Amino acid sequence: MNRLLGAAAIVVLAVVAAWGGWRLHQATHGAHEGAGVLKVPVGEASAPTPSDLMSDLGTGVRLPAHIPERLPDFTLADPSGIETSIHHWDGRALIVNFWATWCEPCRREIPLLESLASRWSARGMTVVGVAVDERPQVVAFARSLKIDYPLLVGEEDALAVAAKLGFDSPGFPFTVFTDRRGEVVALYLGELHAAQAELILGEVQAVDEQQVPLEEARRTIRDGLARLAATPG
Repeated sequence: MNRLLGAAAIVVLAVVAAWGGWRLHQATHGAHEGAGVLKVPVGEASAPTPSDLMSDLGTGVRLPAHIPERLPDFTLADPSGIETSIHHWDGRALIVNFWATWCEPCRREIPLLESLASRWSARGMTVVGVAVDERPQVVAFARSLKIDYPLLVGEEDALAVAAKLGFDSPGFPFTVFTDRRGEVVALYLGELHAAQAELILGEVQAVDEQQVPLEEARRTIRDGLARLAATPG
């Protein structure tokens, strides 16, 4: 297995943020120069190749050459403006979803995230949404959808967190899966779907229960996601 994949988590290409929304966000809020999105057909996903990891695929979104072994330490405000550290959820496996209110794939995956938050909570997992957006918009959006999993909100400071994960110009959504020790088990770039989520979370649970070592779980996720991507429909 390529050393980059063996030493880091799994990056998978799937559906990503709407180009028009990102351009509007850039024009309105002065996002980083060069930021963009990956244009991948809806419903498709593929395992990365070494060249994928080192190139920007001509879109302005550079895939991480290195993903941290552990979730980086960071603190962002919650919707009420209270500064909250990611360490607030120490001891739990995390599903950290980076999103924005203007991002259509982000909005589509929220019901799935709510379902995962409900069904996996008793098994020691927590969903944390990181909104890379302005707080008033996030508050109004979360209230209208009655999002009940924890949210953190930021603009430049949230982009700085994405940079710690290897994304200088991120596409949205992307989701980081960690075990209870804060080790990154997988990083999924694009809209998350139920089959992919259940595959990844099953391996996270196996790691937490010491049924499989972390590297084996990463390989299983990589291979399983490739099989799902190759399955018609």
